[in-house]
Amino acid sequence: MDASPLYQQLAQRLCAAMDSGVLARGSRLPSVRQLAQQEGVSQATVVQAYRWLEDAQRVQARPRSGYFVRPTVLQLPEPRPSLPDPMARRIQLDRLGRQVMHASREPGVISFGAACPGPELFDMERARRTLTRVVQRQRHLLGHYPLGPGQMQVRQAVARHAMSLGCMLQPDDIVMTNGCLDAITLALRSVTRPGDVVAIESPTYFGFLELLQSLHLRALSIPTHPRSGLSVEALELALHTQPVRAVVLTPTLSNPLGCCMPQAARRRLAQLASAHDVAVVEDVIYNDLCELDEQRRAIKAYDTSGHVLMCGSFSKTLAPGLRLGYVAAGRWCATLQRHKEVQSGGQTPVLELALAELLQQNGLLAQQRQLRAALCTRLAQARELVALSFPPGTRVSNPAGGFILWVEMPQGVDSAVLFEHCLAENICIAPGLMFSTDERYRHCLRLGVGGAWGPAQLQALRRMGALAQALWAAQQRSAAAA
Repeated sequence: MDASPLYQQLAQRLCAAMDSGVLARGSRLPSVRQLAQQEGVSQATVVQAYRWLEDAQRVQARPRSGYFVRPTVLQLPEPRPSLPDPMARRIQLDRLGRQVMHASREPGVISFGAACPGPELFDMERARRTLTRVVQRQRHLLGHYPLGPGQMQVRQAVARHAMSLGCMLQPDDIVMTNGCLDAITLALRSVTRPGDVVAIESPTYFGFLELLQSLHLRALSIPTHPRSGLSVEALELALHTQPVRAVVLTPTLSNPLGCCMPQAARRRLAQLASAHDVAVVEDVIYNDLCELDEQRRAIKAYDTSGHVLMCGSFSKTLAPGLRLGYVAAGRWCATLQRHKEVQSGGQTPVLELALAELLQQNGLLAQQRQLRAALCTRLAQARELVALSFPPGTRVSNPAGGFILWVEMPQGVDSAVLFEHCLAENICIAPGLMFSTDERYRHCLRLGVGGAWGPAQLQALRRMGALAQALWAAQQRSAAAA
């Protein structure tokens, strides 16, 4: 007997009908009322089934029109798993990452370089009204200098949100910070000393590399798969052979690959951290953007010994301008609070209370579904244009949510050169060199599709592909001449 929930059984029957062609691509599904009557279930069950199918990218909701079977998704080869240098190394970055970030903010530049969502994706009016109410009610807090781990109301709201990530936290377990990167900085300061070895994904977020460099830490790159993330087997070998003091990773929708670690791997990583007395600094900033519930469960959910420090914020899902983050530091909570007092003191109380209210408002889950659906459409459009415009043999990631694509072009196409050519035409990209301690990703690039999106951006992607094609053709001619 099938023990899965009734809505999931219904969703799976609909999937079978789609796979067999009974429900054709692009066709309209029965209305909620019609399907409830046909199947003899409640309308609430049908709504849950349709939402499950929407998260699984099998159907799409159209305002005032109903649900439709998604068109066929373009199949492209994914990037190859990474095989980085197995030795820890000191990080010596050039200014390429900063150059990309500055260029992405220049007026008139069409930017795919930053991993930031644009304001048009969020309900800014809701955020404005909430902040105004809080300031009016709590104006006296503007005269107080904030200290401590954060307002109790916001820490309670974060603890409730953590339940959706599979974590049972107490408000006292949580320290508020000035954004997610501030949380990760505090976490690393709490668990390492200069010269220590920190294991990272390969490729990894360039901000992590900058942070490790500033803290004088050595980076050990771990093989990472574009779909399943950091190799726990390779990490386990490293823990036996090298003095790894901490692991920094983004297990859900990692930046830049967009990969998601399986839950079994997350559980195993938490066990390894406890057995080897190693800290795991987990970035959960993208978890709410993942399309499937089961992939949002954090490594922290499997932590029984306090070795996982979970860091996050809501800048990618609620309002980028609310520069507030949090960290649940486990056994290092007291140490981290002392570091925070020295490093940054407290946050603005009215912003914390506004965040607490936003997290508790009705409609938050619906807002997140709409955000995921909008980003899913962008990712599909961008992948299609990469397939049509970039050189033959190009590979591209297929993340289960978010707004980042990792593009692997044929060897010999230099993404740093492509960056210069694109920038000359007011198009900004993020070259693969930014995301590694060496030059192994020179032929790769990261595309962020979270900003402004429309005909200009689509045309810029086509032009980017044409420039990449020209570089590839030149490389082919050079190779033939040699």
